[in-house]
Amino acid sequence: MIQRIQSLLLLLAGVGLLGLFGLPFAATPQPVPATFFANSTYEVQDNPLLMVLFGLSGLLAIAGIFLFKNRPLQMRLTILAVIGAVLGGIVAVVFFLQQSQALGSAAIQDQAGLFLPPAALVFLLLAYRFIGKDEALVKSMDRLR
Repeated sequence: MIQRIQSLLLLLAGVGLLGLFGLPFAATPQPVPATFFANSTYEVQDNPLLMVLFGLSGLLAIAGIFLFKNRPLQMRLTILAVIGAVLGGIVAVVFFLQQSQALGSAAIQDQAGLFLPPAALVFLLLAYRFIGKDEALVKSMDRLR
């Protein structure tokens, strides 16, 4: 199951996306009232839509690991996880830009959670590529029989 490179990549993507629930996107030195930085951090938990998108994408990536015998379904789940990760990133940026007016001149510091969605996206796309290569290999072997 974890013996294939795509399984390892799906695991890394799932851990990265689900790791967002523990790591903030950004932080400020002091709390900024009336914004999502009221607790001085911008996290996935600040928006229910972000929680659903990143949580579902992470779970789809993890579930894809166990579908190694059904590669077409594994590829579809990987694409759905990619779509969810991209939509989650877009929603996070839009939500941040909507609230940025109220931040004023507060200094915003990037945190580790900011880099997890792009890394997970790269892992998901690489996993999709390797799943496709496996599927092509199996089809070529079936042709030879």
